[in-house]
Amino acid sequence: MNLQEFTSKVIPLKNKLFRFAKRYLERPEEAEDIVQEVFIKLWVRRDKLDEYRSVEALAMITTKNMCLDKIKTKRYPVDPIDDHRRFMENLPEEQKKDYSEEMYKVRQAMKSLPQQQQMIMQLRDIEGYDFESIAEIMEMNENAIRVNLSRARKRIRELITTSRIYDYQRN
Repeated sequence: MNLQEFTSKVIPLKNKLFRFAKRYLERPEEAEDIVQEVFIKLWVRRDKLDEYRSVEALAMITTKNMCLDKIKTKRYPVDPIDDHRRFMENLPEEQKKDYSEEMYKVRQAMKSLPQQQQMIMQLRDIEGYDFESIAEIMEMNENAIRVNLSRARKRIRELITTSRIYDYQRN
């Protein structure tokens, strides 16, 4: 694969890889570092990339593995509420209005899921991958992907419904 092919096939994956890495690491600067490292690894292996059925799937698998390695080597506490607060502070005023309390609850509910279910939801519901691609990226069979996705969605519905009932009773 030459520079032009690499630029047209791999570089456009940047945003997907970033969102995927950020879901694991939850810190944008670390997610950016991972994406850069993935690009370097793929560039070094550029002569062999044509052997793969999907360069995108390879990039996603590489990103996942590098994120897991980072988490293993550096166990750090994550405060989702503080992360959300910092995120909202950095948004322009007109964009802050676009983020409702419901979206915050959905994000919090999603963060309460097991990491595997979070990744599957990210890939399917946010990135739009098909089940076959998710199975390849997550190194699981398609039925397990479907079951995990179903359980994750059900749990989020339960958490959001419970939250609404609690909010109603409180008022």
